[in-house]
Amino acid sequence: MRAIHVITRLIVGGAQQNTVATVLGLQDKPDIETTLLAGPTSGPEGSVESAFRDNPKLLTVIPSLVRPINPPMDLIALNRLTQHFRKARPDFVHTHSGKAGILGRLAARRAKVPIIVHTIHGPSFGPFQGRFANAVFLAAERRAGAVTTHFVSVADAMTRQYLAAGIGSPEKYTRIFSGFELAPFLNASNDPQFRARLGIAPSDFVIGKIARLFHLKGHHDLIDAAAGIVKKHPQTKFLLVGDGILREQLQHRVQDEGLEKYFIFAGLVSPEEIPRYIGVMDVVVHLSRREGLPRALPQALAARRPVVACDCDGASEVCISGETGFLIAPGDREALTERLTQLAENPDLRRQMGERGQDFTRQNFPVQTMVDNIYNLYRKLAGLTLQ
Repeated sequence: MRAIHVITRLIVGGAQQNTVATVLGLQDKPDIETTLLAGPTSGPEGSVESAFRDNPKLLTVIPSLVRPINPPMDLIALNRLTQHFRKARPDFVHTHSGKAGILGRLAARRAKVPIIVHTIHGPSFGPFQGRFANAVFLAAERRAGAVTTHFVSVADAMTRQYLAAGIGSPEKYTRIFSGFELAPFLNASNDPQFRARLGIAPSDFVIGKIARLFHLKGHHDLIDAAAGIVKKHPQTKFLLVGDGILREQLQHRVQDEGLEKYFIFAGLVSPEEIPRYIGVMDVVVHLSRREGLPRALPQALAARRPVVACDCDGASEVCISGETGFLIAPGDREALTERLTQLAENPDLRRQMGERGQDFTRQNFPVQTMVDNIYNLYRKLAGLTLQ
């Protein structure tokens, strides 16, 4: 079997790391060849292209496959993908992300690829964007969905949203959690020297957030809650891991609010360094308004750190409220303050939630489990289609 994956850009992000792990992991299977087509990586979010340093032939960059909507470039990308598929003649095309997912599937159809799979890492349509943009993306997803053999959802919430939008039918969906290498997180430690290097005192309570500094990621919500939290717990630090276009704006707001001494902007951190940062956190928050299943949540739980998350998309499938953390309504600053304060005051509760969370991730998030599930899905689809 030959499979070609397609994604828009290889920035440091959950969808990208999922895709890279899948492409590289399937190399170990005896009867499948996989390669990846990606758009150009740009911006302050970093890149995971280095994962292909030892296997450069597995990655091909398509310059016209850019993230913003650009009709002339999009047509060029569609034609370029179609030509590539016609020449390579894959058994599968497996797309990821909104833009690449739409163009990649339509190109695969034009090239008469037998099996077209799409992973839904997060919704490309919804109330988080304007009415016109939502209508455009919804129409495009329905058009691409009509030529899709099967969907992989990183959370059941994604399946429900797409079915409710009239895309596909229930038997065409399979949930496969986005796995990762657990060992570095299972072994994460609260390193005193690393804390000191970051400016964190031994007695500080550390609230961590791992996300691009970007719209809809919830950083402003955390800043809204910060004043109330530090009033009750002055020895609190907010450790923000990630970079993005909102960095300067967020830093200025922290300064304007008089909270500068409580916030640490760690900047862009390589995926390999994330466990080290989680190790010095006491709790991890994830306040995104749009996310299939936030990768930071199972990573935190694997390190025995409880989580507080917005009840949005697939968060509730990992943040089991009252067991592995707390769910709050998006934008509920009062609830966010209350839950973080509760965790700050109750180390036993943090420990109990962390242990439950670690058990959950051991069962559901090994990267090999994800790769095996995708491989088995390919074999099932091939048996139905390629006979």
